[in-house]
Amino acid sequence: MNAICPKATKVSFHDYQPELDNFRQTVLHGLAHEHKQIPPKFFYDKRGSQLFEAILEQPEYYVPHVEKQLYRDYATEMAALIGENAVLIEPGSGSCEKVQLLLDALRPAAYVPMDISGDFLRQSAATLGAAFPWLQVHAACLDFTRELHLPQNVPAGRRVVFIPGSSLGNFDVPEAQHFLFNIAQLVGKGGGLLIGVDRKKAKAVLETAYNDAAGVTAAFNLNLLIRINNELEGTFDLDQFAHYACYNAAMGRIEMHLTSLQEQQVQVSGKTFHFARGERIHTENSYKYHPEEFITLATAAGFKCEQHWTDAANLFGIYYCTV
Repeated sequence: MNAICPKATKVSFHDYQPELDNFRQTVLHGLAHEHKQIPPKFFYDKRGSQLFEAILEQPEYYVPHVEKQLYRDYATEMAALIGENAVLIEPGSGSCEKVQLLLDALRPAAYVPMDISGDFLRQSAATLGAAFPWLQVHAACLDFTRELHLPQNVPAGRRVVFIPGSSLGNFDVPEAQHFLFNIAQLVGKGGGLLIGVDRKKAKAVLETAYNDAAGVTAAFNLNLLIRINNELEGTFDLDQFAHYACYNAAMGRIEMHLTSLQEQQVQVSGKTFHFARGERIHTENSYKYHPEEFITLATAAGFKCEQHWTDAANLFGIYYCTV
């Protein structure tokens, strides 16, 4: 289904109807697992997407603040490497906020935001189109962890994928390499990748970032249970579960969990699941990479790292890679 957003004539919306029916199957399977788990892509219903945007505003979460400054400082340099009239593709585009720091310098032929949350994507694309009326926006509602393809009416031009934030960290390492390989196939020979990668650092800094004082990350994590209650006839009592985030130094990743505060039983879609006191549902990983670790990963996927930018405190890195 293709539609033109009414407020911006250069904005089109392409609904590839990502397979959401497997939410039930995945949740039931994950809760039946010895170590209960639910993939993080199911965080992003409309409220989850809004809460994620609120996380980006929390003072403890350093990534967006540091990264935005890097784009402000180096946008001209990045644009010179990418070149004008590229087709800029952003999987997991969310609010399309960070790309706005690059658009005037880059002047792409088109921008293709991709997101699994259709309503949120439609709204974000329309807002962006109104702010940049010269820009062709081809919004694609799809699950970028499963498929990466472009709408047919995207103009010709060099393909460059843009992945700000630390989205790559949500993949386990083999999955991250496969994802990068798929990006290399999408952009083709001569294509590029501009990607943000969170760096390994002190445990205290990382754990504070994922346990903000305002409780926004906790609300984001617990919203997954609200979604299960609303969509899968769940009976989770949110007062009996708590957000838990910790840094697993051996694995080089932040882990997010939902912890059962007492022994209890919960129903989902008519099936009953037992929780021991202290038992957890593993909801997300966020891997951190030293520069040499990411470069090795990207090289194995077919990329050559051309340039790397970081802040003075070495908290976060942005890489430009080519195929």
